[in-house]
Parts: sequence; structure tokens; C-alpha cells
Amino acid sequence: MDKKIIKKGKGFFSDSEKHWGIREFLATGCGKREIWLKYTGKEDHGCLLDWMRELGYATANIVEKRKTMAKTIKARKQATPFETLQLKNQIAELERQLKDAELRAIAFSTMVDIAEKEFKIPIRKKLNTKP
Repeated sequence: MDKKIIKKGKGFFSDSEKHWGIREFLATGCGKREIWLKYTGKEDHGCLLDWMRELGYATANIVEKRKTMAKTIKARKQATPFETLQLKNQIAELERQLKDAELRAIAFSTMVDIAEKEFKIPIRKKLNTKP
């Protein structure tokens, strides 16, 4: 998307360029001023919102949605250290359980090998037998 950087004033954008800028604003986490500065090199004075109104985008809904998205992102970032700690503890517990299970499997296999040698009977099922 960064290929198309347009350095124009407010009145020189085509409708497709306006749609393109608005879509980028909605899709990315960038602010209106950042998008406007990227395309024009000038400071925004509400032009992006004017475009949204002009082209039929529901600006009040969009701005409110973006505000709530920003709040949820901040809340997630604030809750992240505790959740990260919980997940790290859970990973450590699962790794410990995996090591225990691997040791049990090795012990079981060794026990079966010893029993087969001592008693000279096949304990493991052969793979190519028919039922």
C-alpha cells in the first residue's frame, strides 16, 4: 500500500484516491493526521472526515468503533503481563508433564524388553498379523 504516495492539496484528489485513503485509514491503526500527512505532506484540518461524509461513510460510527478498538487494545496491553505470566506457567507445567510422559514411555518399553528376554515370550503385538 505504501507504493502510492500522493502529494496534493485537499481539492485535487479523485474519488478513487479518496476511497483508497479512507480504506487505509480504516484498515490500519494509523490516525487521520498520519494518513493525511503521508499523502499530502501537510497537516490535516478535518479533510479526511470531510471525505468520509462526502463519500457516504458513516463517520460517527467509524470514529466510535475506532475509539472502542483503541480502548480494547490498551486494555489488552495492560492485561498482557499477567496473562503472559499465566501462559508461561502453563507452558512450563505442560513441558514438565511431557517429560514425565516420555520417561514413563521409556520405562514401559524397557520393562517389556526385559520381560521378553527373561521369559522368552513375545509381548509386543506384531504389525503384520491378520485378525
